[in-house]
Amino acid sequence: MERRSFLKMSAAMGCAATVSACNPSTKTPTFSKPLQPTAAEVQHWSACLVNCGSNCPIKVFSRDGVITRIETDHETSDQYGDNHQIRCCTRGRSLRQRTYAPDRLRTPMKRIGATRSGEVDQFVAISWEQAYKEVGEKLNQIRADHGPASTYFHYRSGAYYGFAGYQVWQRLLNKTGGYLDHHWDYSWAQLYSAAEATFGDAGHAYYGSRLAEIANADLFIGVAFNPNEMRMSGSGEGYDFVQALNNHPGDIKVYMVDTRYTDSMLGKEHQWLPIRPGTDAALAEAVAFEMITSGWIDANSKAFLDKHCLGYDFASLASFKAEWAASDDAEQQRYAALIDPKENYKDYILGTHTGLARTPEWAAARCGISAAQIRELANAIMNAKAPYISIGAGVSRHANGDQAVRALYMLSILTGKLGQSGVNTGGMPMNYGLGVAGIDIGDNAVKATIPVFTFSEAIERGKEFTPYTHNLKGADTLDSNIKAIINVSGNAIVNQHSDINGTTAILADTSKCELIVVCDCWMTPSARYADYILPAATWLESDDLAGDSYASGQMGYMTMMSTGVKPLGEAKNMYDICSGLAKAMNCNDYTEGKTVADWNNELYAKTRANNPDIGLPATYDEATKQGVFRKYMPESFVVLQDWIEGKPDAYGVKTPSGKIEIYSLAMADKRANWQLQDYWSSEERQRFSAEQLAERYKITPLPQYVVTWDGYEDKETAAEFPLQLIGYHTKGRVHSSYDNVPWLREAVEDAVWMNPMDATARNLTPGETVRVWNDRGMTELPVRITPRIAPGVVAMGEGRWYKPGEDKDHKGRPVDVNGALNVLTKYHPTPIVKGNPQHTNRVQLAAKKEA
Repeated sequence: MERRSFLKMSAAMGCAATVSACNPSTKTPTFSKPLQPTAAEVQHWSACLVNCGSNCPIKVFSRDGVITRIETDHETSDQYGDNHQIRCCTRGRSLRQRTYAPDRLRTPMKRIGATRSGEVDQFVAISWEQAYKEVGEKLNQIRADHGPASTYFHYRSGAYYGFAGYQVWQRLLNKTGGYLDHHWDYSWAQLYSAAEATFGDAGHAYYGSRLAEIANADLFIGVAFNPNEMRMSGSGEGYDFVQALNNHPGDIKVYMVDTRYTDSMLGKEHQWLPIRPGTDAALAEAVAFEMITSGWIDANSKAFLDKHCLGYDFASLASFKAEWAASDDAEQQRYAALIDPKENYKDYILGTHTGLARTPEWAAARCGISAAQIRELANAIMNAKAPYISIGAGVSRHANGDQAVRALYMLSILTGKLGQSGVNTGGMPMNYGLGVAGIDIGDNAVKATIPVFTFSEAIERGKEFTPYTHNLKGADTLDSNIKAIINVSGNAIVNQHSDINGTTAILADTSKCELIVVCDCWMTPSARYADYILPAATWLESDDLAGDSYASGQMGYMTMMSTGVKPLGEAKNMYDICSGLAKAMNCNDYTEGKTVADWNNELYAKTRANNPDIGLPATYDEATKQGVFRKYMPESFVVLQDWIEGKPDAYGVKTPSGKIEIYSLAMADKRANWQLQDYWSSEERQRFSAEQLAERYKITPLPQYVVTWDGYEDKETAAEFPLQLIGYHTKGRVHSSYDNVPWLREAVEDAVWMNPMDATARNLTPGETVRVWNDRGMTELPVRITPRIAPGVVAMGEGRWYKPGEDKDHKGRPVDVNGALNVLTKYHPTPIVKGNPQHTNRVQLAAKKEA
């Protein structure tokens, strides 16, 4: 595909992915069959394996081991639901450009110099033999000196291989003594926390009713729900969402609550509610106020709340407390002692004991949505027979994210309709998938895990981590700070982690973290802070098995990957890299005598046995010729349906009380026993009193709106930094993956979104280069002036690669010249899961010439 065709196709796909918005009467478009290989070409199947949630299959055409073009799936008819085509998006179609990007890593490299500077010229090329020997010796020495928990295997989302990806590294580390792992992730940590507190299982964050249930709903409410930009392939949730609305048998109203007017709207919505960042809980509480004070709950759902929920009103909570206090079970007695019945949800919403009722007027002053619109939303919920509510992960990436998600769950819970057809809890929709077998990674001798967001802190004071201070799991303490980091296909050491300036200062000191090994395909900002860089073959250069990932929608599929493409330079398959390291580390049973081909054949046989009904051929080699195998979901799914009906339910409620916990016993326990750490900056100490700081960082048993640092109500910070800043997922990247593809930079604009009112006040013009800054750093990029964002808020696409320029900010730090969002975000783990609050920021913005 040529550049001109790619750009034209990119523009067209924005319409094709959201057919109803472009022309409601337009039928699903037809696509021509792809060109066949020329006489000199060969065609193989591969997949796009980045972290968007869909591992879309792709066709790779090559000549003499070099990619000539990329095609998408055209193997079936495109009748939706009839094993339809799984067309990859612009990102997958740009894989030739990404594979041959100028910054592709081609040879092992070693850092020279006393510190990690982040400069490319601090590296020299070395042989694989030297890399194996030195990395192996250093890993063995560090573990001998500090214990296996001193080696941290870092978060990775840049490649989701079936076999020869990060799993082979886990196998290596387990077979050589173990390693420190993490729990949760950057995107969903607070979703998990909210789901655990409310339903007793983190899985409820993504165990929502399938999107197909929209057909049985008469109301859809999406909060930060944006699948048409995040999951925009032919297998993704965006396609399912559009089809569900297009094929709805009757009338359905759609309300979209989001700070930005996204491509998931584009005319599909009845109303867009442009909410201020971090105030979703205030909106939910005002809706609850209307449902309570109107008498609707007493008339319609009180019986459900009394039977299935804990903590709605004083009487039910007092009765539960008395029952458990009289129990012979010591654990029940302990929980009962934590309960104050005055902390029930109804009295909180009405302000019975505080004098602060959560009225629509109260909420409107905070969330920027008028009281009339809030009442309209409340009436829509009360009048709906089957409301489908879905909460996107963006809500959770705020300083009060788990509280906001818990508050939004209440919109579904208060209806009393959970378990009914067309109704959802608020969880992200469940997907249907076909899984592939993976390599046995063995058992990790280190049982401790840290919250993924806290790795940079664990470099400096990991030995201080406990379950009560840092949400350490699997152990009471750590034996060591992090002394070695292994990072595989991940860019979160620097680029995707908060406070880039602060993080790079920690990484620069080699006396703290003594070894950083990066195994990747490109010279990412994180790779620039490595001691050793090991160049991996891309998935287009690999034989492997790929499942459909975690958010591919309602089409299950798998791809049997093969390649006719030669790895660039000296790049190697990750299994072969780990085999070399294993030998250098005196690990003699790593390979079990098996090659890549042997493992693929073995894992394919297991995959075939696990999927007897999709027509998999007898051998892996035969399967690679067809490439992709698919099956549309055999049936829909309604979350909690069996549990409500009293049937066995693998996705049921698993809280301590056995009920849906409006008043969370687990959160009451954490409030009583956890020791919240001090992450306040010197600037924040000057702005706030001790009481204000405590109110901005707390744990509560009820789902409550919490005023936070850098939030809308943070007037003290707003005096200097008047704009709220959020990040968003752009169609031109998957997190930071693909940022080095020039075609995508042309096709998808990278700019800071700003409302015309805010731009006019600063005399800005569209496309003008601006600088955005706060206490943590400064970055520059063009400005996009658009009414598609709420006033007082600016938004930047997350994932742009950090690129420090020559200019310095007001604290003498380099100004990033590439629009890297995390120059501006704060390292401040959230109270409960110690998660990622990267959407909670305040900034100032001005034209570059004036900044």
